[in-house]
Amino acid sequence: MYEWLLDYQKLSDEIDYLEYQLDREKRELKRWTSGDLMNVKLHEQSIASGLEERIEAMEYELAHKINDLHDAKKLISTFKGLENQILYYKYVKGMTLSEVADVLGYTQGHIYNKHAEIMKRINFAYQINLS
Repeated sequence: MYEWLLDYQKLSDEIDYLEYQLDREKRELKRWTSGDLMNVKLHEQSIASGLEERIEAMEYELAHKINDLHDAKKLISTFKGLENQILYYKYVKGMTLSEVADVLGYTQGHIYNKHAEIMKRINFAYQINLS
């Protein structure tokens, strides 16, 4: 039903984790090039010898995932219906439910209740898929 939300969140999480890994690898490379390990000789078989290649591969993958996320945002923004709009503003735009209510012109209570209903359905569908 709202697979796009799960896909979007998964892609966003993958990007966050990839950025984290990339930062770690870059810090490690800095240790080898200008830090406490710069005078240590590397061997071809050592893990650190492939840092630059791994960083390049991660940057390539990250760029593609960011493009995918951008495309997903464009697609999601075209979805119609109150439920899709609530999910879009909440999870893609990062707005609070109160802000969503203001933007969509509904009461906060209505948006809170609608969001709770949607999340129950999503969680139920997700549990079924796990079975």
